[in-house]
Amino acid sequence: MFDLSGRTAVVTGARRGIGLAMAEALAMAGADVIGVSAQLEPSGSEAERRVTAAGRKFTAVTADLADRAAVRRLAADLNALGDIDILVNNAGTIARAPAAEHPDEYWDHVIQVNLSSQFVLSRELGREMVRRGRGKIIFTASLLSFQGGINVPGYAAAKSGVAGLTKALANEWAAHGVNVNAIAPGYIATDNTQALRDDPVRHRAILERIPAGRWGRPDDLGAATVFLAAPASDYVNGVVLPVDGGWLGR
Repeated sequence: MFDLSGRTAVVTGARRGIGLAMAEALAMAGADVIGVSAQLEPSGSEAERRVTAAGRKFTAVTADLADRAAVRRLAADLNALGDIDILVNNAGTIARAPAAEHPDEYWDHVIQVNLSSQFVLSRELGREMVRRGRGKIIFTASLLSFQGGINVPGYAAAKSGVAGLTKALANEWAAHGVNVNAIAPGYIATDNTQALRDDPVRHRAILERIPAGRWGRPDDLGAATVFLAAPASDYVNGVVLPVDGGWLGR
């Protein structure tokens, strides 16, 4: 039920952090991986090393998801590579500034990378999945798909949009054999949360609220990714699955 042998997975934001852990987990379950990132090395990347160490094929693709035209080209290039069985829309960015001082440039950039690009990729690859009658699409949502956050209005809006998009696509595509779901990571120790971890007050406040008693690690997301990519989740549609150490249950 969790065997991904013979499947091909696209993972955006695969160069580091959560995307890297997702790519490795999918490879360990048997999938070949196409990694996408704006700065992904053509060869010799950590993502390539981990995927090939699991005995699977890795293909590196460089694309700037902040560029709408580049996203359209990426979608066409990915479809040209052959059948894509799994799309993991993980790439994201964050820009911090109080709402009253949050510039348009921050808002536009975050919405494009975290939401608009993911819709375009899902639409273009999902169309082919619907045609074939099978496929898995997994978004990386956030705790801020449920909450508002502080100093990150664009990020909160985008991640709330990801939750809505997950449900909207699931409503349309579930009957065609395409499962669309999302994972909502809790506070994970990555580059995106470095500013929070460097702030002793915020770091302590966050840690004290996590029932598990620790910040998450990128590899905490691996098993959930495999579940949502595998036959085990064939009757799971439109779910936003928190992997948060109990944060939302507090």
